[in-house]
Amino acid sequence: MPEGIHDALLIYNPTSGGRRHRRFLEIEQAVRILKDAGITTEIAATTAAGSAQGIARQAVEQRRGMVIACGGDGTVNEIINGLAGSAVPMALLPAGTANILAKELRIPWDIPHAARLIHNGVIRRVALGLASSLNGNHSADMPSGGRYFVSVGGAGPDGAIVNAVNGELKKRAGVLAYWAEGLRQLVSYDFPEMRVRSDGQEHLASILVVGRTVNYGGPFKITTGANLFEDSFEFLTNSTRSRLRYLVCLPALWLGKLRSMEGIAAWKDTEVICESANGAVVYAQVDGEPIGPLPLAFRIVPDALSLVTPANLK
Repeated sequence: MPEGIHDALLIYNPTSGGRRHRRFLEIEQAVRILKDAGITTEIAATTAAGSAQGIARQAVEQRRGMVIACGGDGTVNEIINGLAGSAVPMALLPAGTANILAKELRIPWDIPHAARLIHNGVIRRVALGLASSLNGNHSADMPSGGRYFVSVGGAGPDGAIVNAVNGELKKRAGVLAYWAEGLRQLVSYDFPEMRVRSDGQEHLASILVVGRTVNYGGPFKITTGANLFEDSFEFLTNSTRSRLRYLVCLPALWLGKLRSMEGIAAWKDTEVICESANGAVVYAQVDGEPIGPLPLAFRIVPDALSLVTPANLK
């Protein structure tokens, strides 16, 4: 098991994803598996949006040996915002609508199977991304200290989708709610330009993807040069404002040929400043969660999180 860890707090979202009754039975099975491996585990259910972050922060104050995140991207994002900067490691049991980090770490979408990987796991320190407002506008989605993220951020069409997706439909339909909103945005979105500044250069773009992971969402891989264990982002922009050219990009993305498309730029750096180029409202997201409109900065925070990774991960 991760050296010296004998207790854990398992935080799970009882309202996310499907098969909720069966999932809790699997969580109880995971607790037994961890106990057999010498890790006594307490279960804590989230009660509302934002509660996972508070539970994780309390786990740090209580000096828990480990926090286990059982949920989707939103639950993971809340938990890393509670753990960021601490020494308390986070392990994963994938559940919820989607879990990009689990896919990146090649953790199986099977709670008992994933639990068996934890006690032989390796703790690695990783950087986190931090999104922060540049105009002083703060909210529950974007607190004054900024919002950490572990997998992916962005602004433009993906931000519009995440900020507009129907919460009740998401609970009922899962990832299909994002596809439905994506189709709606494809018809109605105006693709306003953003000014993207990084590495001494300025780009005009209609979308910005800020990647810490190769995986983006669903079957897609966009920032294929990103590395979770490097202290950097990979950025990708598209300069087109044409709906037709966005549609043409979809099969290229599916076939892994997006970067050969006209208007695509990709590069690595540790920070990017992003603002609307013409005053239009442009929304952003991190880890599939809304963070409001531009202007924003995305920057790398090194050595920010202890992450339990499978022993065979290369």
